Amino acid sequence: MIDTKYANTKQSVLYGFLIGLGLALVFTAGFLFRDFVQIAAVNAQTPGAGYPLLDEVQILLDQNYLREQPDYTQRQYAAIRGLLSALDDRYTFFIDPPVAQSESDVLAGTYGGIGVLLQRNEAGDFVLFPFPDSPAIRAGIVDGDRLVAVNGTRLTLAEQQDAVDQLLRGEVREGNGVEITVGRHATGEEFTVFITFDVINVPSVVWRVLEEDARIGYIQILRFTNRTPDELAAAVTDLRAAPIQALVLDLRNNAGGLLQESVDIADAFLDGGVVLYQRSRDSERTFDAQPGGIMTDLPLIVLVNGGTASASELVAGAIRDSGRGILIGQTTYGKGTVQEIFRLSDQSSVHITSAEWFTPNNSTIEGTGLTPDIAMIPDINGRDVELGEAVRQLQQQLGQSS
Repeated sequence: MIDTKYANTKQSVLYGFLIGLGLALVFTAGFLFRDFVQIAAVNAQTPGAGYPLLDEVQILLDQNYLREQPDYTQRQYAAIRGLLSALDDRYTFFIDPPVAQSESDVLAGTYGGIGVLLQRNEAGDFVLFPFPDSPAIRAGIVDGDRLVAVNGTRLTLAEQQDAVDQLLRGEVREGNGVEITVGRHATGEEFTVFITFDVINVPSVVWRVLEEDARIGYIQILRFTNRTPDELAAAVTDLRAAPIQALVLDLRNNAGGLLQESVDIADAFLDGGVVLYQRSRDSERTFDAQPGGIMTDLPLIVLVNGGTASASELVAGAIRDSGRGILIGQTTYGKGTVQEIFRLSDQSSVHITSAEWFTPNNSTIEGTGLTPDIAMIPDINGRDVELGEAVRQLQQQLGQSS
């Protein structure tokens, strides 16, 4: 049996409650983690000139429009989205308060909810995959269960996944939760259960010693959150105790996350040198690794694919350009810009592209991605050919396989 481990990341809750987040949002709303982000505070200034043409149009709507207009807040949001769309930058965008709060929770790696990954299959069914030690697990939910109804209302094909996701999250307090009806995949039997919301710590790092060769450790980084550096340290400590002699770092389908945390992760694998160059409108900055990273002495291979984006491309690019390790897989996504997240006065937020970044060799990846050193075609039968090739390459470095 594969012993896949998660960091023990329980933390003190500093506020009275945490807003929940169903995990479908993490994996399906690409803007959350394809953004290589820095968190910023708003220094708001009121424009002096205003928008007279916009005011003219609003007056005309008030005088002539046939139907009821959206409320003032929704009209403001639409105007903001229109303003940002004129920039023709898909990474500069506005999100309203509920999603902004969910995003904040995701980047913190914690949320309140029932602790499931919500996915949709080809038939349109909502399928549940509970996290270990989650409220969903304790309620008897198993991988592959279909979500049939929420709070007594049966779901239809017309339901939006994000909307269903919102129903599976909420304030963490006594007695607060959600009633779901679930269809068991194996038997088709349906049952209804009330699940109380709890604080869920979402692991961003998983690791194990490979069954194929006990000399080789495997670390997968799913996203870059506030807790990722501590989780990586736990993984390294555990794998060194095994002990291992080589390492596979899996960044496939890691769509990004926080800037400083991704720099910290690159630092762990490098013994000094440049991690990246960042250029903004008015300045340039070099991010350097500190000598003596915690995992600089073992042979290293990095797995990448088309879902490796932004912050994970930064880490992969730094490792390869420094000569620390090679890349195996498919060409990466190609996102070489940095966004800042500004929280607005009503708790909505706006992402603004504020800088571009370059690998240690001063190369841009924007629109092109990183080309792997060993290109692999994904196996149509689902076999992990990239990991298999990484094991073979490391075994050649270590000598005869065990």
